[in-house]
Amino acid sequence: MPAKSSSPTIGVLALQGDVREHVSALAAASATAVPVRRPEELAAVDGLVIPGGESTTISKLAELFGLARPLRAAIRDGLPVYGTCAGLIMLADKILDPRSGQETFGGIDMIVRRNAFGRQNESFEAVVDVRGIAGGPVEGVFIRAPWVESVGAGTEVLAEYDGHIVAVRQDHVLATSFHPELTGDHRVHELFVDTVRAAG
Repeated sequence: MPAKSSSPTIGVLALQGDVREHVSALAAASATAVPVRRPEELAAVDGLVIPGGESTTISKLAELFGLARPLRAAIRDGLPVYGTCAGLIMLADKILDPRSGQETFGGIDMIVRRNAFGRQNESFEAVVDVRGIAGGPVEGVFIRAPWVESVGAGTEVLAEYDGHIVAVRQDHVLATSFHPELTGDHRVHELFVDTVRAAG
């Protein structure tokens, strides 16, 4: 892992999802953002964002590109990671309702439920109060979003919506059920960039 700086290099897992939007949000949050598709690219970043998409597809593509094993190892070794929507699922230690053969990267002691807020046509936006973010609530875009069923003792709950956990943090790993990269509000990404700096 390279040395940290005031403008850390943060990768965006570029297998599926809102890669371009995350790159733009990270740039607005004073990070240098780069796509990551190969193990050698993963080794060159200070932190990583796992975008939304379809968690079973992300799992399969990570295996295909040879990223699954090194990414699990990097998370265990302390790489700061932020996952949105399907990225939250991929960071869970356990999925309540996994598809056959689906595996995660792990990193957060939590149990998650896939598509918990409904199907694509039930997607919605809502304001969410996120602990650690100043300036009022953030706008959350929920697209076939999961929620967190339960967390372990070492996992901090950062936000809830409608009685369900939608943002968590454990050590240097952050996850949200919603998509802040789609709103133009970069405060969640700023929180993650600060996390990457602090990890150094």
